[in-house]
Parts: sequence; structure tokens; C-alpha cells
Amino acid sequence: MMKGPPAMPQQSPAWYDAQYHTRAAIPEHPAILRYWTEASEDARAQLRGSRLDLRYGAGPNETLDLFPAARPSNGQGAPLLVYIHGGFWRALDKRDHSFVATPFVQAGVSVILPNYALAPAVSIAHIVMQMVRAIVWIWREADTLGVDRNRIAVAGHSAGGHLATMLLACRWREVERRMPALPLRGVLSLSGLYELEPLRHAPFLAPDLRLSEAEALRLSPACMRAPAGPLMTLVGGDESEEFHRQNALIRERWGDAAVPVCESVPGCNHMNVLHTLADPQARAHGLVRQLLGLEG
Repeated sequence: MMKGPPAMPQQSPAWYDAQYHTRAAIPEHPAILRYWTEASEDARAQLRGSRLDLRYGAGPNETLDLFPAARPSNGQGAPLLVYIHGGFWRALDKRDHSFVATPFVQAGVSVILPNYALAPAVSIAHIVMQMVRAIVWIWREADTLGVDRNRIAVAGHSAGGHLATMLLACRWREVERRMPALPLRGVLSLSGLYELEPLRHAPFLAPDLRLSEAEALRLSPACMRAPAGPLMTLVGGDESEEFHRQNALIRERWGDAAVPVCESVPGCNHMNVLHTLADPQARAHGLVRQLLGLEG
């Protein structure tokens, strides 16, 4: 059952832009984007056995990159992390985020980065279904891909966090009858978006997303019944009050059982919080390992 959105005070368009226009709030964002590009180029050059631009569907941008685990899996498929990139559903590409794969591959985890079509050419609902199709394709092709279909975790950043969280609410057997009801070991969402209504009022973004009030409600995880989970959420300590509210809201609405981790990462903004996923000593990296049943 879908719940109504929490009551929100009416704010000015400028206020919504200040809260959600993350690049405008991070003066060093060009350097961060440059780092992502360069580190990702290095990752694709150095990681062995990579399989790029595999097709999981016939639609626009329905491709994914596979970075196989470096360690042998003793005859079994490797545990798998599926990472979904952010960009407010309208920007960036899987190739900008290959760097996320490196430490997981070295630790014996295979990593897949799926692409998706971008707004305004397609709707958020369309993108959600693309990610559903990607997971179904991965599950079906697990043996060929060399991954363990019983050990799949998903992580996402920003809009990717929203998409990853939506996957927890999917009725998988209605999509693919052979799949288990819970094919994912869990989700890690970094700076995710769980209530979309505020984005309808942000002038920098609303024209591209073209969300109606009904669509914003239907696509908001915080307005859905809690799935089994687990969903683990992190937000940068230096992010706006709205991103902190979004992070707290999903635990409030879904409960502690479905959202066992809901934390702030000190010293991180909306963009560099992603770097903690690729840091073997950081909390985000450790949470993914935990979801996959790995030590540490």
C-alpha cells in the first residue's frame, strides 16, 4: 500500500535549488568529476578480463560493464556487487564510475555497472524498469558471467541510490517467475533520494524530470510499504539539510528492521561521499562486504 508523503512546509524555488543543486554547492566539483574520469580510465586499463558494453536489453543505453573478481571462487561464482551511478537521472554514465570496481575486484568480488537512458528523453519510471531488466538479465546469465546468483548486492549513489532502493520493492516473480522473491542480499544507498515530491519544485531539475504529483508519489520509496530489506543508507555529513532529512525519512517510514543502518559520514559532501565506497578502510565499503557475507 502506498502511503501519502509527509507534510512539508512550502518553500521557495530558490530554497529547493539550494538544497538539491549539489554541484552548485560544491566549488571543487570539476576536480571531483575529473578524478572520476581519470580513475575510471585507469581501472578499465588495469582490471583484467573486463567485459564492456554487454547488452542486457535492446533499449537505449541498456548495456553494462562486468569487472570479474581477481581471486578464484573455488568452483563457485564470485559474489557480485551491482553499482548504479547517480546524476539526477539525467547525467553521467557507467564509464565515469569504473573506479568503484577496483578494490572489490581485488577482494574477490565481481562488479557490474549498468547504464540507463537519461531524462528528459525517458522518465524515471522507465529508468526504474531498465534497472529491473538489468537485474533479471544478470540473474539469468549468472553462470555465464561467473557470478553467484545467490550473492548479489546493489549499491547506488544519489539518483542511483533511489534506483537501488526501488529494486528492493520489486515483485520479482511477477517479472521473472524463476527468480526468488528476494534475489538481492541487500542494498547500500549513498546520499539517496527517497521522496521525489521536493524535486518537482527545484527549477534546476524539474523541467528535465517532468514529474507529476502522482508520479512523484508512486516513485518515492518512502511512500511505499517497507520491503524485507536490508537497506543501508549513508549521507555525507556536509550535505544539505534536505539530504539529511531524506536519509532519516526512509528509516522512519520503513523502520529499523528494513533499514538497519542509517548514518552520516563526517567530512563528506554529496560527491566525495562516493569515494568511501572505493576505500577498503571506509564504512561504505565494509557495509557492502557485510551484505555479501564477506569478512571485514
